[in-house]
Amino acid sequence: MAIKSYRPYTKSRRKMTTLSYADITKATPEKSLLAPKKHSGGRNNQGCITCRHIGGGNKNRYRIIDFVRRKDGIKATVKAIEYDPNRSAFIALLCYADGEKRYIIEPVGLKVGDTIVNGEATDIKTGNCCPLKSIPDGTAVHNIELQPGKGAQMCRAAGTSAQVLGREGGYVTLRLASGETRKVLENCRATIGIVGNQDYNLVNIGRAGKKRHMGIRPTVRGFAMNPCDHPHGGGEGKCPVGRDAPRTPWGKKCQGVKTRCAKKNSTRLITRRKNDR
Repeated sequence: MAIKSYRPYTKSRRKMTTLSYADITKATPEKSLLAPKKHSGGRNNQGCITCRHIGGGNKNRYRIIDFVRRKDGIKATVKAIEYDPNRSAFIALLCYADGEKRYIIEPVGLKVGDTIVNGEATDIKTGNCCPLKSIPDGTAVHNIELQPGKGAQMCRAAGTSAQVLGREGGYVTLRLASGETRKVLENCRATIGIVGNQDYNLVNIGRAGKKRHMGIRPTVRGFAMNPCDHPHGGGEGKCPVGRDAPRTPWGKKCQGVKTRCAKKNSTRLITRRKNDR
């Protein structure tokens, strides 16, 4: 996917870039795979803001993605590559041999007309889904389950993938994009390949209005607030934070402080943290 730049006829256009969307083959989504999407504006059922910087945005509908991939032994043909406003990756529309249609995350190299299949006895081919125990070492995978049958939870964003390192005692060891190494049950399923739209992180938003279209409201620095509004506020001139560590608006430490619960059950499956050297 190429990056598209613009002639700077305004100041905001000067550094703004977008994706070319050359790989998109279908402009309108499949109606049978759409669901309504409710916008909360960051407020709870009492109207109080519980999550800041949320509001506005263009109306869109949710595309129902098949993260479980349990339709085994039936070949599916890729009918279209589509844009999904709810995620950074593109999605592929599949049509199974029995006529059923489903969406999946589009991996790199998947094209219209390709045939893919799910199940244990599948070829190691881009787009095929099978249990981790059937995937050889060194293979790049995405859409990885953490619990068998629950559906994919890891490596779903654009350009992400994990590498299979080995297997032992009913677990398969994976190296994630962050550098973390962890174990996953060998019965969990994963899809072969790397998630497409790899140039997504190179896009420059360029102007504030695009963020508002995404439903993201402005973020004000605590440094620029008054002392009554933020722990970093106040002072004469440009003052430092004035605390032992940066704080949230509610006084809790942030920026570099570990927030993961040490008693979390899955901690025992992580063999190497992403910050370990």
